[in-house]
Amino acid sequence: MNRPVILEGLGIWKLYGAHPETFLKRHNYQPTDECLAAGHMIGAVRAANVKIHQGEIFVIMGLSGSGKSTLVRCLSRLVEPTAGKVFFEGRDLLEMSDADLIDARRKKMGMVFQHFALLPHLTALQNAAFPLEVQGVSRKIREDRAREMIDLVGLKGREAYYPRQLSGGQQQRVGIARSLVAEPDLWFLDEPFSALDPLIRREMQDEFLRLQALLHKTIVFITHDFDEAIRLADRIAVMKDGKIEQTATPEELVLNPATRYVEEFTRHIPRAKVMKLRSVMSTGVPEGPYSGALAGDLTVAATASQIGAAPHPFKVLDEDGRPMGTIDARAAIDVMIGHPGA
Repeated sequence: MNRPVILEGLGIWKLYGAHPETFLKRHNYQPTDECLAAGHMIGAVRAANVKIHQGEIFVIMGLSGSGKSTLVRCLSRLVEPTAGKVFFEGRDLLEMSDADLIDARRKKMGMVFQHFALLPHLTALQNAAFPLEVQGVSRKIREDRAREMIDLVGLKGREAYYPRQLSGGQQQRVGIARSLVAEPDLWFLDEPFSALDPLIRREMQDEFLRLQALLHKTIVFITHDFDEAIRLADRIAVMKDGKIEQTATPEELVLNPATRYVEEFTRHIPRAKVMKLRSVMSTGVPEGPYSGALAGDLTVAATASQIGAAPHPFKVLDEDGRPMGTIDARAAIDVMIGHPGA
């Protein structure tokens, strides 16, 4: 990935217990599980390294208690790490003054959490405009901007509704509009859809992908749902007991798990959901006929019905739209049924 790095965490630790900084120094920042237990320390985040590129959706996932939310709070400095470095747009976030940190959060970071935290006495429009009100932006400018965001998330006509008059999915859309109103460079989403029922959750995932296609934000997204992760992510960091087990694309995680835990975590994910056409295509583009062309970064699952119903193979295109290979129904079916060669 050649895009510039917008957020980087190096050797991040977050310990809970008595004198955690002293404890880490005493153990040369490499305490074992036994040392942590003997010192009555809880290792919420343990020696985590992350590098997040501009414009990507970076998903941090793991089961409850794995440390994913704590890591994101360290990366945004909502929680002070016990040790490590955090660089945001090249600046050391941990060395920023309180004033600079507040300014960065207000103007450069957007945040959406599982619980919508809308202000009940404000309308949808006023809730969406609230971050700009805090910044001292004039009423007309902030409401014009908030109205644009309300329209963007599909709530046009509900600007005057109060939170109690909105469904859970609609409330979450207001939360998303509010987080986008200041045009953040970096967008943190902590299990934003997990409180929604499955149908609304799927709709919100669709909405999220639509917004990302329009806005091209850099996104750090937390989830415990692997299906959600592989649907949304460019890359995924899998956490367990405060440690990052592996960081990779969804395809790499499923095909080449780095640890036994990642292997077990991804065991039941159908390969067709993560395998890209470029990974299963035949190289070279002989004379046709062809039924059309498909982008190489599409998954087999997303294109299988189209490929299977076509009388001829498809060309597979690279990022610049140039043909780089072909795929036919036989190749797609092999992946769908788990053929050993797929």
